[in-house]
Amino acid sequence: MPLCVAVVPVAGLGTRLLPATKSQPKEMLPVGVKPVVQHVVEELAGCGIERIVLVTGRSKHAIEDHFDPDHRLVRALREEGKEELLARLGFERDGPQIAYVRQPRPLGLGDAVGRAAGLVPAGEPFAVALGDAIIGRHRPSDIVTRLARARERHGAVAAIAVEEVPRELTSRYGIVAPAAGDQAEADASFAVADLVEKPAPARAPSTLAIAGRYVLMPEVFAALERTPPGLAGEVQLTDALRALLREGRPVVAVRLGEDEPRYDVGTAQSYATAFVEHALTDPEVGEAVRRRAEEVLRAHRPR
Repeated sequence: MPLCVAVVPVAGLGTRLLPATKSQPKEMLPVGVKPVVQHVVEELAGCGIERIVLVTGRSKHAIEDHFDPDHRLVRALREEGKEELLARLGFERDGPQIAYVRQPRPLGLGDAVGRAAGLVPAGEPFAVALGDAIIGRHRPSDIVTRLARARERHGAVAAIAVEEVPRELTSRYGIVAPAAGDQAEADASFAVADLVEKPAPARAPSTLAIAGRYVLMPEVFAALERTPPGLAGEVQLTDALRALLREGRPVVAVRLGEDEPRYDVGTAQSYATAFVEHALTDPEVGEAVRRRAEEVLRAHRPR
């Protein structure tokens, strides 16, 4: 069954990144020369996604402006012979079709995904990719393709990307419990026995955290409608998937590979980490940045 549509929630307030996000969405903060959300869109395009539904909210107009074709800019760059800059705008010409739907209030990931129900083809799987999380570094991940294969192979209602996190951090994530023990191979899908939203470390069923990428069947929308608000009064996608599990619908998970780091730009520290790691490893500017970083580190080394 083809996977053609992806839902990308970008309606969060970004309060943990204030004041940087006072007048612009956190998804528009640059990592390298691209805003975070462009990294996500290009990853999905590389997985064959043809249509992306961006779930936006208040003060998110910059995202819509970014993905609107700017014919004057393209013409000016072409006239000036700046082909390398035109290539960076390739998503305007060759990228997926972009659609938008509003989430009036930020009431959780589950509520955001549910807003896209009318834009997902009936009976077909769709992807969900968090708009503030980059997977991979300088080479877009194909995790969505692998999730689609795993979901179809197992006849599952959902396939979830997961990654190992320190136990002391489990309260920041949705955590999965494997049905038949941990799986060591990055590409080995495994059945999920349970999902818990942000459990305390002592109560976490594992240290496998949901990593911001899903492939879901449309039955999830009905489950979301039945899901009451949970933590912080928000509708959690994890809770809806847990309800489907308890109804006997299989859910599977796929680990991210060692070469697929996940960068969540939701906090000042995580954003700084994403920017610095991308800069240090950038094929064009990385060498110069590394030299400068070494100079700074030497100058500030404790004596």
